[in-house]
Amino acid sequence: MVSDKFVPMRIVAMKDRERVVSELQERFGIKDVPGTMVMRGRERLYFYSGNFESWKLKKLEENVIIERVGVYFAKMVDDKIKLSIEGVSLLRNQITKNIFEMDDKSMDDWIRGRDLNIRTGLNGFLVMKNGNDFFGIGKASENKIGNFIPKSRRVRDRG
Repeated sequence: MVSDKFVPMRIVAMKDRERVVSELQERFGIKDVPGTMVMRGRERLYFYSGNFESWKLKKLEENVIIERVGVYFAKMVDDKIKLSIEGVSLLRNQITKNIFEMDDKSMDDWIRGRDLNIRTGLNGFLVMKNGNDFFGIGKASENKIGNFIPKSRRVRDRG
C-alpha cells in the first residue's frame, strides 16, 4: 500500500526546466544542468544522466515506487532556487555569481554549522567558498549569513 505522503516523481517539462536554468543563471551564472531534471514533490530537484530514458522512468514508476533517481541538486524555496551541497559541488565549474569568499577563520566556523555574523551588502542565497573549495549555500541577510549545513555533515568540536 502506498503511503498518503508519497508524491510521485515527475520529469520536469522543458518550459519549467528553462525557468529553473534561467533562475540558476541569474543567481549563480549557471548556464546548464546536465541530464534529465526530475522533481519530487513541489520543491526537490534532481538531475539524472543515466541511460534510462524519461519514458522508461515514467513507465517504471507506474509499477514500482521510485524513491529517488539521480542526484539531489536543488530545492525551490519561495520561488527561489537553493542549491544543495551536491549541487554546488557538481555545478561548481559554472558558478560565477553570488560567491562569498570566506577567510580561514570564517570557513572553520562555517564547517561547524555556525552562522557568520558578517555584513555583506548582499541578500539571498550565496555560494560559500574558501580558496578552491566550495562549502554549500548560505543565506545572506542584513547582518549575517545563515548556515544550512545539516548537523550530520558538520565538523564537531572536540569536547
